[in-house]
Amino acid sequence: MYDSRSRRIDDRIVSLTQPHVRPIVRGKAGTPVEFGAKLSVSYTDGYCFLDHLSWNNFNESQDLQLQVEQYKQRFGCYPESLHVDRIYPNRANRAFCKERGIRISASALGRPPADPNLELIRQQREDERFGNAIEGKFGQAKRRFSLGRIMAKLSDTAESSIAISFLVMNLELLLKQFFVFFFDEYRQFSSHRRLMSALVAQKTQFRDFFDPLSFPLLNLNFQFNFLFCLTQTFSASPI
Repeated sequence: MYDSRSRRIDDRIVSLTQPHVRPIVRGKAGTPVEFGAKLSVSYTDGYCFLDHLSWNNFNESQDLQLQVEQYKQRFGCYPESLHVDRIYPNRANRAFCKERGIRISASALGRPPADPNLELIRQQREDERFGNAIEGKFGQAKRRFSLGRIMAKLSDTAESSIAISFLVMNLELLLKQFFVFFFDEYRQFSSHRRLMSALVAQKTQFRDFFDPLSFPLLNLNFQFNFLFCLTQTFSASPI
C-alpha cells in the first residue's frame, strides 16, 4: 500500500479462522458491509434452486440468463414470466427475455405515461406478490433450517451446509405435498366406500322379497362396484 500509494488490498484476510470470507458492501442501513457467502436462488412453485454461490461480491443480474436456461433443462420449457428485483431487468436481460417470449416483471424504460394503465398497475402488484415469496423463503431457511447459523470453518464444508439447508427445505415441502395427496385420495376412497355401503344397506332391506339366489348376485354386484371405485380413485392423477 505504501509503495503503490493506495488504500486497497485485493483478497485481504479479514478472518483468521475463515480466510475465504470476503467483505461484501451492501449499503444497508446499520450494516453497510456484510461477511459471508452470497447466493443467487431461483424460486418455482415453492421450491428453491441454488444456482450460484460465491464468497466474493458479484452482480446477480448476470445470472438471469443462466437461471432461465437451467429452468428449461429442469422443466423442458421456458417460464411464462419472471418476477425479479430491480437490478435484473437491464437491457441485455430484457432483450434475452423478449426473444424467448418471456414476460419480465419490470416497468418500461423511459418516462412513465401521463395516463396510468390500471391493468398494468394491477399486474405490477401481482408481480410484487410473487416476488415476496422468495424473500419469505430466505427467512424460513434462516429461522428453521439454520441458514443463518453456518458454523463451518472451511469453505467447502460451509457450501455443503448451505446447499443442505435448501435441500431439506425442499424435501419438507415435497413431504407435505405427498401427505396432502395421500389423505385426499384416502378421503375420496372413504367417501366411495360409505356410498357403496349405504347402497348395499338400502338394497338388503328388501332381501326378503328376493328369491334365495338373488342375494349372492347382490354381493357380487357390490364387489364389482367397490373394485371399480377403488381403481378409479387410485388411477386419478394428482392435481
